[in-house]
Amino acid sequence: MPNLIESNRRILLVDDDEQFRKMLRKMLVRMGFEVVEARNGKEAIEIFQRDPVDLVMTDIVMPEKEGLETIGALKRKHPGVIIVAMSGGGRGSATDYLKLAMMMGADRTIPKPFSNENLETLLAGLFGES
Repeated sequence: MPNLIESNRRILLVDDDEQFRKMLRKMLVRMGFEVVEARNGKEAIEIFQRDPVDLVMTDIVMPEKEGLETIGALKRKHPGVIIVAMSGGGRGSATDYLKLAMMMGADRTIPKPFSNENLETLLAGLFGES
């Protein structure tokens, strides 16, 4: 698969599911991204404060600081940050969580599970590449 992104754009990947996070990291690296990982929103905010990235991809349902809180906190302090919210649901439906994420400031959403092609299309659209 050719690299989607030729430049070294950095993504902060936030998900408490280690297996999913590792799999998604591999997909993103194959597309040409540099990936930084966080297990929850609290870690993500600390990492972003120290070393900002081009894009944050965050799950919604997580311990410590869940995704909606994380999106709100990042957008308040860094209004220009690009955020993609991901959700497979939880106590509510993925659709409901993703609608809330957009209301909190997410730039795009993607329901889990998603295909490599869906992710490539979403990221290419965000970075203006075809």
